[in-house]
Amino acid sequence: MKSTLLALVSLLFVSCLSDNEPSKPVDYTVQNEKEIVDYIAKNNLTAIKTDSGLYYVINEAGTGTQPTASSNVTVAYKGYFTNGNTFDQSNASGISFGLNQVIKGWTEGIPYFKEGGNGVLLIPSHLGYGSNGSGPIPGGSVLVFDVKLIKVN
Repeated sequence: MKSTLLALVSLLFVSCLSDNEPSKPVDYTVQNEKEIVDYIAKNNLTAIKTDSGLYYVINEAGTGTQPTASSNVTVAYKGYFTNGNTFDQSNASGISFGLNQVIKGWTEGIPYFKEGGNGVLLIPSHLGYGSNGSGPIPGGSVLVFDVKLIKVN
């Protein structure tokens, strides 16, 4: 009887431990890379890949000021997944924010444009919301943003 009770208590203790452990982040690098490369091919884009894994397309470089990773900018954007489903978008007048206050893909990607420039950022999950996701964005998601840099504030 004692051994049965001890086994049951041990089982409960072990199961409680595993529920309280934080989940380890999942590495989506290989999956994200394939998804981005396939998207680029399907949409006939000419994209540049950075050392971090960010891809960007410059449709218009712009002629104004070029921001840095710590600049405050005004950007109009549309954010969607590679399947075309939109998860967020600004109005035409854009929104203003510090580039050091947003996801890493924006901090790195927006400075490739000058004021008036526009293009596409293809952001792997490790430069976006990681393996946990946020709101309507599932963990491991590749994010695509059509961006227009309106102003460096």
